[in-house]
Amino acid sequence: MLYFAYGSNLNHFQMKRRCKDSIFLKKINLKDFRLTFRSKYRAADIEPKKNSIVPGGLFEISKSDEKKLDLYEDFPILYKKFYFEYYGKKVMTYTMVRKTPFKFPTERYLNVVTRGYEDCNLDKDYLKKALVT
Repeated sequence: MLYFAYGSNLNHFQMKRRCKDSIFLKKINLKDFRLTFRSKYRAADIEPKKNSIVPGGLFEISKSDEKKLDLYEDFPILYKKFYFEYYGKKVMTYTMVRKTPFKFPTERYLNVVTRGYEDCNLDKDYLKKALVT
């Protein structure tokens, strides 16, 4: 199955550790969404926003990888699944159930996400923009 990562799972080392079968395919943009950080975990989330994009990584994952991600993402309590179409293919990602106010991420978490942006060759300006919300 196809999975869209936009937060700490962009980090190739972390993603491989979490999902051993995962294969990074390429970077893609999720249109009409924006990146933010929220919850007591100060974690990445996406929310609808017209004419905005969230850069991310497209991964191929196995069923067992999906189960591991479900556990890690605290599905369905913290995150729920969101599906979108990318060139006629169904792609799964996670979005937070409760849209709490913005919370600046911890330095450690932000470092993992920043490394992920480098691993996937994403434009860090989108990350910087999400931090000044």
